[in-house]
Amino acid sequence: MFLLKRGKKWICLMAGALTAVILGGCGGAGEKTQSAMQMIQELDYQGALAQLDSAEESGENSRLINRARGIACMGLIDYEGAAAFFEAAIAGSDGLVQSIDYDLNFYLAAAYTKSERYKEAEEIYNAVLALRPNEEDAYFLRGNVRLALNNYEEAIADFDKAISMNPANYDRLIEIFEVLDYYGHGEAGQVYLRNALESGGKDMDKYVSGRIYYFLGEYQNAYMALEEAREKGGAESYLYLGRAYEATGDYNYAANVYNSYLENNEGNAEMYNQLGLCEMTRGEYLKALEAFQAGMQLKDTAMMQTLSFNEIVAYEFLGEYRQAQVLMENYLKNYPDDEQAKREYEFLSTR
Repeated sequence: MFLLKRGKKWICLMAGALTAVILGGCGGAGEKTQSAMQMIQELDYQGALAQLDSAEESGENSRLINRARGIACMGLIDYEGAAAFFEAAIAGSDGLVQSIDYDLNFYLAAAYTKSERYKEAEEIYNAVLALRPNEEDAYFLRGNVRLALNNYEEAIADFDKAISMNPANYDRLIEIFEVLDYYGHGEAGQVYLRNALESGGKDMDKYVSGRIYYFLGEYQNAYMALEEAREKGGAESYLYLGRAYEATGDYNYAANVYNSYLENNEGNAEMYNQLGLCEMTRGEYLKALEAFQAGMQLKDTAMMQTLSFNEIVAYEFLGEYRQAQVLMENYLKNYPDDEQAKREYEFLSTR
């Protein structure tokens, strides 16, 4: 039986700032390289790699070609291959440190992290911070890999440094809580959140306090604050409001929250995914399938893998095993290194 995929991030070790630029272009790229980057945005990773081979034959910038190859491999969950391409791009430097060198090193560290090569990722962040001591993201990301290396004290020092550089960055505070919780240090993460609530006082924005209450597990306080913030905070307010109601077991109201947003705003892939998850919990598998498929129509690169997988899960719960198997075969062509999907494909093959 399948486990649903819930989030849009590759892993909690990935910083939001990095994933936001993972599909970005790069100045100076040739026409074919730019075309390949567009293919990556459209999730055509294999097509992008073929186009990049053509770009290489045409003599386009080799560093940018290898950068794009690395990004395509990240999309294919081939992290070792991605690391090799990023290493090749870095090796093509003329010796002068430029913006692209920082860009490539962040990508390489991400690939190392996904490959569980945490020590090598840490060394990259050390080098970045030696040259750019005010790089807030590098402190946060180094804290991530230090936790993976069981170096708790130094990880906390990095998180403290990142927070001191921007104390009002509540998104970062929540990210720190999430990664600490992931590694079994949830109580330490809650200390950061409670300190933020105390320092913010009664004047703290309801959207901010509502999310903090949600991660503290104080769901009634969370939905009371988020009800006030739902119109101001946009999609994220609705997402957390719905999740808070789900956490209390009120899935009907949570589904209403998600539908309310979708009926009155532009489509949002993460909202459709959350609605689908909620409908799955309610046993409304057809409605869940419709939600996942509606989200897929939006072509949100950050959510497509999650939605594609969850679509297959919904078909399985509907008893349509053949359709689920066909879709899983296609899914594995796009994401060949997804070990969970491989196991589930074996299960489907027996149905």
